[in-house]
Order: sequence, then structure tokens, then C-alpha cells
Amino acid sequence: MSDKSEAPPPPKVSTAMLRGVGLFGGLTDEALAHLARELPSRHIEAGEIVVQEGDTAREMYVVIGGELEVVKETSAGAEVRVALFGPGDWFGEMAIVDPQPRSATVRAVAPTMALVITAEDVDALLYRKDIKNYSLFIMNIARELSRRLRVADGLVAQFVTSVADNYQTKTHAVPPKD
Repeated sequence: MSDKSEAPPPPKVSTAMLRGVGLFGGLTDEALAHLARELPSRHIEAGEIVVQEGDTAREMYVVIGGELEVVKETSAGAEVRVALFGPGDWFGEMAIVDPQPRSATVRAVAPTMALVITAEDVDALLYRKDIKNYSLFIMNIARELSRRLRVADGLVAQFVTSVADNYQTKTHAVPPKD
């Protein structure tokens, strides 16, 4: 008789699943097959926190299926959603490049399947196996970080110009006539 409290085995990830993820763009079929065999996957229930802002970053995640939200806490203690991730997206890549505390909390909003990748995995499964595949993987992370920085820069510039316009309008307004 099977114990119903046992967790189901982690879902299997296929080469085809990885081929459709930009993080793995340009990697050989052999490298993708190796990663699909070796990297662990994780089932995440809706509402489950995957990473908590401020915690030590040890791994990144690739969303195979499902949906997650990125939230930040305001100074007043409220949560604000800043991003949504779905199939093909990845997050936590800064843990691979520069392990620092997590910059946000990520929580599943639907049942989710994710691949878990540590810096040790990248070293053992890519760097030590094939430097070209490793380089492509790191370049794909760099491209995504650059894209995200470009979006963030645009938002900051839009905010600053809006504040400047608002300030100029108020300080250069013609005073009402008495």
C-alpha cells in the first residue's frame, strides 16, 4: 500500500523543453540532453514562496510550466507585484554570476514546474564539459540582465523626467492675479 503523504517524484525535463528556453539558446543538443538528465526539477504549489527577499542566493530557476510573481515590500510594509514569470522565463540568475542576498520575493501564483540550477551545476555540467556551451549560457544570462537593466533605466528616466516636469510646472507657473 502506498503512503499518500509521500511527495511525487520530481517531474522529468526533456531536451525539447530546454530547447525552447532562451537561457539555453545556442547550446548543442548534447549539452541540452545532459542538462535535462542532470538538473533537478521542482514542483511548486500555488502560494508557495520560492525565494525570499534578503535570503542568500544559491540557485536560479527556469520556469518550465506555471506562473510566478515577483514582489517587493514597500517601506510601509505592503507588497507590490513588479513582474510575472511564465514558461520559458528564468529568475535568480544573479546567484550564478554574483551571489548576493535576494533582491525580491518570488511566489507561485499557479502550480509551477521549475528547473533548479546552482553555480556548482554550471561549473560541473557546462564549464568543465564544454567551454563553448558554458560561454553561450553565460552570454544568454548577460543578454537578459542587459535587457532588464535597459527596462529599469527607462523606468527611472521616465520617473525622473516626470518629477522634473512636475517641479518645473509648479515653480514656473504664473502666479494668479489678485
